[in-house]
Amino acid sequence: HGMVDREVEITWDQLLAMPMQESDVTLACVSNEVGGSLIGNARWLGVPVRELLARAGVDAEADMVLSTSADGFTASTPIEALTDDRDALLAVGMNGEPLPIEHGFPVRMVVPGLYGYVSATKWVTQLEVTRFDRAKAYWTTRGWSDRGPVKLQSRIDVPRRGQSIPAGDAVIAGMAWQQHVGIAGVEVRIDDGPWRAAELATAISADTWVQWSIDWVAESGAHTVECRALSVDGETQTADPAAPAPDGAQGWHRIDVSVA
Repeated sequence: HGMVDREVEITWDQLLAMPMQESDVTLACVSNEVGGSLIGNARWLGVPVRELLARAGVDAEADMVLSTSADGFTASTPIEALTDDRDALLAVGMNGEPLPIEHGFPVRMVVPGLYGYVSATKWVTQLEVTRFDRAKAYWTTRGWSDRGPVKLQSRIDVPRRGQSIPAGDAVIAGMAWQQHVGIAGVEVRIDDGPWRAAELATAISADTWVQWSIDWVAESGAHTVECRALSVDGETQTADPAAPAPDGAQGWHRIDVSVA
């Protein structure tokens, strides 16, 4: 409803009868610190949001969709993220099973490339087509940014921060992500030495994280390891640190490792 040609109401049975698709999408929380764990990948089953918006007929002046949850939560999603070629879904399934209650059963939103606070409304009940200058969502009224695109990020998972490992052949490995853009490479630096290119695993798609690894001949002593990601569109992950508020954390992930 809102800035549409016609209001559309869809029952649960009608939604289940619509053509659906499965998409692998990594979701990230804007509260995630650099190197943090508030990120995960899943296979989602649902109806593309753009199909419902097309059915309603969106006003050309609209630039945002305000989604509302059964518990009153709201999120402001840029309309282009719901109408372009990404797989923005009203999801009813997760990893081959019905959507769990804690993940938003019966229906939730999944939008690649945006932090969850502007896109991932659980237990969703309505979509209002509107404008950013007319409506505000739950977190944007609390000082967070309006649009929330996911920032280019990478983290080191192996070895763990502060871990002691034996000297000799070792592997440094982790994840990198910038959903709906994609990862072109990851570089690793040890003890402020030269940056070395890591090997990338095959990503499922540009909407998912990608694993990376690099061999290391670890010498005895204390070492510092850093990583940075390179995106498909030519961006290099910034070293400039920033806290999660108001639009996501940034900076290089850095860990200390003891080699015995």
